[in-house]
Amino acid sequence: MPKISTQIKKNTFWLVTFQLAKMVFPFLVLPILTHRLSVEVYGNLTFVKTIMNFLQILVDFGFMLSATKDIAKAKPDLSKINQILTHTFTARLLLGLLGFLITLLLCSFMPLLNANLLLTLLSYLAVFFSIFLFDFLFRGLELIHIITIRFILMKTLSTLCTILFVHHDHQVLLIPLLDILSSIIAILLVIHEVSKLHLKFIRPKLKSILFSLKTSFIYFLSDISSTTFNALSTLVIGLVFSSTEVALFGLSIQIIGAIQALLGQLSGGIYPDMIRQKSLQLLKNIFRQTLPLVIILTLSIAIFSSFGLKILGGDKYLTATPIIQILSLTIPFSYCSIILGWPTLGVINQQSAVTFSTITATLFNLISLLILLWLGQLNLISVALIRLCTELVLFSIRFYLFHQHRSKLNP
Repeated sequence: MPKISTQIKKNTFWLVTFQLAKMVFPFLVLPILTHRLSVEVYGNLTFVKTIMNFLQILVDFGFMLSATKDIAKAKPDLSKINQILTHTFTARLLLGLLGFLITLLLCSFMPLLNANLLLTLLSYLAVFFSIFLFDFLFRGLELIHIITIRFILMKTLSTLCTILFVHHDHQVLLIPLLDILSSIIAILLVIHEVSKLHLKFIRPKLKSILFSLKTSFIYFLSDISSTTFNALSTLVIGLVFSSTEVALFGLSIQIIGAIQALLGQLSGGIYPDMIRQKSLQLLKNIFRQTLPLVIILTLSIAIFSSFGLKILGGDKYLTATPIIQILSLTIPFSYCSIILGWPTLGVINQQSAVTFSTITATLFNLISLLILLWLGQLNLISVALIRLCTELVLFSIRFYLFHQHRSKLNP
């Protein structure tokens, strides 16, 4: 049996560390912001961040997968790498300018963004600076440690500064400013690392830029559908209700989302084994061993939701208790959907089915919310119930697709 190379082990270690850091740092900052800021201001911040998530997907445009793959294939040809680097960077720069225009447009008709114009523009500047970080390059060259160490340094700096300097509502602008400061430091580190690789930019060609956008579009579509699935409820609440409602729902969804992300890490651990074995028995064993624990976790969150909200948000967020209780019921369905997604359907060449299921569930979510709005029945409880139904729809579609294609797995 072939041994796993040292390079693969290093890459895996740094990728896992990176993913864990992405989960840990937001949770370190969360109770600081919820306790120090008013519910209204935290709601404003949550809504702005939700919009920025969409704009970040636009700027990234799936290049984290497509350009990474191209760089990996081009190694060690510096000429080809220079071409990919130049055309990917230029495409992202154009997308960044488009994103700025979209930000201005959104500010003109979204009251919450218009009322927090400076917060929104500064937050987008942090998104724009991500164009200069070249994560796709370092991933393709298998220099994952550069991305991970840089990210941890950036987030440690911004987290410490948030703890030290953000104490009141009028200091909320420091949050995007700290992100900008961290990004500038990160860009300087990137310039240093790129110079050591002896890479250089060439004159970009429009045809090559358009080709890179065309190649990456399928990855962008997958990313935007996934982001929409996760953020649509918060977005609709921000458009219809006040920032207070955004804060209550946003905190609840962030807690549940963190647990779902943690369970999602299991998917990454299963994926390599499922690729090698394509084993139905392995899948059954995974569900048999883990699903009882997931159900116990779900019940624990539902029962102790008030206690958790009091710790993370304080007494002013206790009215979100029924919301988080409803959302906690999404965890088992979400977990099953994750396992049936890329680790199962993905390894039997049903990648398009995974994306299709996400898009279909997202459309169900959107249509359901619009119907409730039309009927005048839209409130935080009904939005949470729709989110639960959406997770059930996603699970049902993937379970049906799994049942249709289970013969492609080994017994």
